Amino acid sequence: MAKIYLSAILIFAFNTIAFAQQNSTDHKGDTVRHLQAATVRGYLIEQPVLSVPASVSVLSPDQLKLQPENSLVSALNTVPGVRMEERSPGSYRLSIRGSLIRSPFGVRDVKIYFDEIPLTDAGGNTYLNAIDVNSVQGIEILKGPDGSLFGANSGGVVLVHPVNQYDHSNFISAGLNAGSYGLFHENIALQNNKGNNQLNINEAYQTYNGYRQNSYMQRKYLQAVDKLTFSKNDQLKFLGFYSDLSYETPGGLTLSQFQTEPQMARLPTPTIPGAVEQKAGIYQKMLFGGLVNEVHITDRIKNVLSVFGTYVDFANPFITDYENRYEGTYGLRTYFELSGKPDTVINWKVNLGVEWQQTNSDINNYGNRFGVRDTAQTLDKINTNQHFIFARYLADINKRLHIEAAMSLNFYDYEFRNVFPNNETAFTNRHFTPQLMPRIALSYQLTNDFIWRASVSRGYSTPTTAEIRPTDHAINTGLQAEDGVNYETGFRLRNSDESAFLDASVYYYDLHNAIIPQEDNNGNTFYTNAGGTSQPGLEIYFTDWLIRQNNTDFIRGLQFNESVTLNRFKFTDYHTATGNFTGNQLTGVPGQVFITSMQVRLPSRFYVFAEYNYTARIPLKDDNTVYADHYNLVQAKAGWDTAIGHKTRLGIYAGVDNVLNEKYSLGDDLNATGNRYYNAAAPRNYYIGLSVRL
Repeated sequence: MAKIYLSAILIFAFNTIAFAQQNSTDHKGDTVRHLQAATVRGYLIEQPVLSVPASVSVLSPDQLKLQPENSLVSALNTVPGVRMEERSPGSYRLSIRGSLIRSPFGVRDVKIYFDEIPLTDAGGNTYLNAIDVNSVQGIEILKGPDGSLFGANSGGVVLVHPVNQYDHSNFISAGLNAGSYGLFHENIALQNNKGNNQLNINEAYQTYNGYRQNSYMQRKYLQAVDKLTFSKNDQLKFLGFYSDLSYETPGGLTLSQFQTEPQMARLPTPTIPGAVEQKAGIYQKMLFGGLVNEVHITDRIKNVLSVFGTYVDFANPFITDYENRYEGTYGLRTYFELSGKPDTVINWKVNLGVEWQQTNSDINNYGNRFGVRDTAQTLDKINTNQHFIFARYLADINKRLHIEAAMSLNFYDYEFRNVFPNNETAFTNRHFTPQLMPRIALSYQLTNDFIWRASVSRGYSTPTTAEIRPTDHAINTGLQAEDGVNYETGFRLRNSDESAFLDASVYYYDLHNAIIPQEDNNGNTFYTNAGGTSQPGLEIYFTDWLIRQNNTDFIRGLQFNESVTLNRFKFTDYHTATGNFTGNQLTGVPGQVFITSMQVRLPSRFYVFAEYNYTARIPLKDDNTVYADHYNLVQAKAGWDTAIGHKTRLGIYAGVDNVLNEKYSLGDDLNATGNRYYNAAAPRNYYIGLSVRL
């Protein structure tokens, strides 16, 4: 099926682009509206996606608006190579090119930035679920290892933009939506431009009962961004948010439970209580903020400096215990840029910078007496330091050949001290050998609309705090960092009016010391290094306005989008006490994902959007004896945007998710004890909403 589907897509894509290049007007002779070209800011400068010599994807505010406004899952899953899961409402997991295997409970092995500030702490953990989806105004995904500018990672980098950089208007907006299983979500936003200052404030509240027992979630969110432009090109920004998130965790089900009673939470056994009885859940409060200053020292030299801090108060009543974490992070990131003289044959830039972070954690475990914290079991302090120095040289030669060479020198260490029961007085240090992470990339503009690219980069990812001290409470000083080399090539093709775009990549990532989660007989997770993985893959993204945007026809625009992910990820040299898994498919990663969508624009600003997601079966155990079935998801959304008066805009929309009423698990528990792999997603469900902008 995959080969037939892919062949049809490619033939259709190339034929469509060839046709589009010959037609710069629609069939009635109306001039085609030129679209705003996608740009990426992730590589320290803003540049068109077309010429970037890396696998990058951009989700614009318009693309995010088409997706359900209650979770980032659907939007991020439209990006080839990216897989986002939500085992229960609020419980995010994010993977780029197979890194999900390290993320049984959250986001790891992916570096995430909120504007210029790291959202990922020094210990490698990211509380992406703290952010309200309506407060996100754009996302950039840099796929594959890229530690040359962003430090240790082997999965990729995600940049979250809290403000729409193209919208400089003054407005007040409000949104409200509700749906099946007790969904309620409201948000209010204000943007005010006065003189040289722009203030943007977002507030949101979301609650959801969930489909399963013990899956209620609630989030209160407040975000502020204030930008002061104190000269033509210089600015100072304050960014911050406060998030109060709580969600219940129903736990995994066996196959028979998943098939017969998917709504129920994890049941008790004769020796272990169930999720409802223990009131299993997450209670997470997060305060995040920082300053970003950009100053042009001369016409050719600029500096960007970020200083930031985060505090997290985290509580997790679990099946077997009750965990409290108090985490404080502070740090800085700064870089200088020296530019060559413009309008020369070789237009070059040089960057030199440093990023430094310190995270201090108190991680305490107690008994869980029906959701109430009980007697102390283990109390630990873990302090983690991560910093790196980076440099980059880039050059555009004759505006056709783009060359980048970058490298970072990475330092990582942690120290730990057991407060109880050992009452240790001194910290034990664990230092990792400093590592160089180079990246070399180039792209060549064969024509104005066709660019070929290639890159080689090294990935290096240290174990996270949650892997060093997992749910079995034992400090694992023997866990080694992952490292590997990624080889990649691809091309981008567009038509003359930029209404059609094709992006294709092939890559091979040779990873060593892969970090793999395991479970003991009590359901506690621990981690081991599993030899390595071989990760070849193919990714394709294609979009085209089959009917150009116009103001005269009944169909005012018809856009087709296709996302293809194909991979053959395998374990290499993976031996444990229970068996030899060399050659097995990588646990938790589907081999094929196809996502197709259509957007139809109609008169009076009506629109209809539909999306189809085919995800192949997923291995749930390292020995590949158990798989989650493939699934087919269909979602649809229809809406109407209209003007009321001169400035006011009103939007009304309704949508349905899982149209086919598919039974599937959106986030499986890998290598789970007791065969409790499955976290049932909601069947067919509905939502309706409205928005007002003044």
